[in-house]
Amino acid sequence: MDERQLRILRELGELGSVTAVAEALLVTPSAISQQLRLLQRSIPVPLTERQGRRLVLTDAGQALADAAVEVESALARARHAVEEFVGRPDGEVSVAAFHSAGAAFFPLLLRGLAGPDAPTVALADEDVPQEDFPRLTRAYDLVLAHRLDHAPPWPRTVTVTTLLHEPLDVAMPAGHPLAAKRRVTPRDVADLPWITVHDGFPVLATIEAIAAAAGRRLHLAHRINEFAVVAEAVAAGGGIALMPRWTMRPHPALVLRPLSGVQATRHIDVLCRPERTARKAVRTVLTELRRAARTIQGEVAP
Repeated sequence: MDERQLRILRELGELGSVTAVAEALLVTPSAISQQLRLLQRSIPVPLTERQGRRLVLTDAGQALADAAVEVESALARARHAVEEFVGRPDGEVSVAAFHSAGAAFFPLLLRGLAGPDAPTVALADEDVPQEDFPRLTRAYDLVLAHRLDHAPPWPRTVTVTTLLHEPLDVAMPAGHPLAAKRRVTPRDVADLPWITVHDGFPVLATIEAIAAAAGRRLHLAHRINEFAVVAEAVAAGGGIALMPRWTMRPHPALVLRPLSGVQATRHIDVLCRPERTARKAVRTVLTELRRAARTIQGEVAP
C-alpha cells in the first residue's frame, strides 16, 4: 500500500462513491478503481463491498481509512520538518578539501561565515587520488577537488562548480640560475632533480607532459604530496617542483616561474551530490566559496 491508495480509501469513506472521489482528486473513475484493486491485493480481508450501485467500506476498510488519517498527518509533519530543514539558513554543512585548497579556502570560509544565522561548517582535509574525489560526496556536503585541464571530466553523478583555473608554476630557490628567466621551458628543467606527488595524483600528469616535451625522462628525486612540505624541500636545495600560483602562500626563499610549451593548469572544483544543494545552508556555503575564490585570485593579481 502507498500514501495515494490510503487517501483514496479515506475519500471513498467520506464521499461515498468512486465517481465523487475521482472528481475530488481530478482523475478518472477507472484510475480510482485500479488503485483500490492494488490496495486490496495487499490486504487479506475485503476493504469494500457493494450496496446497490454504491461501493462502500467494510469495517476493515473503515479501520484502514481511519488509520490513513493518522498516516497523512504523520507524513504532513514529516514534510514540514524537511521543509524547515531545507529552508534553514543555519545548520551544519560538511566541507572536505585537498591540502592546498584547504589552506587557502578554509580560513576565508570560516571568517566569511562568522555572522549570526550563518551555517556552521565542519571542515576536513582529504588527500586522495583524482578518481576518488567523487566518492567523497557520499560523506560530505561539498568536496573541493582538483584535476588538470586535459584530465577526464568529473562523472555526471556529481554537480560541479568551478572555483579556479589555477596555473602551476615551476618553483625554485631564489638564487637558482633559472630564476633570472621570466619563463622556463621543458628543456630548461628536464635535467634537474624534481620533487613531485605520488602516483595517481593530478600534478603528476603535468610532470609526464614536461618529460614528453623535453624528450627525456625526468629525475624524480622526492615524492611529497603536501605543497607546504614541498616548498621547504625546494628551499633546502632538494630540487625543483610544480607549485600552484594562487593557493600556496609565497615562500620567502622561493620564486615561481611560468612554464612554456606545456599546459600546466588545474581546475579547483566543488563537487556535490545534486540533492545536497536543496538545503539553503549548503547553497550559502557554496556562495561563500565562490567569493573566497575571487579573493584568492585577486590577492595575487597584478
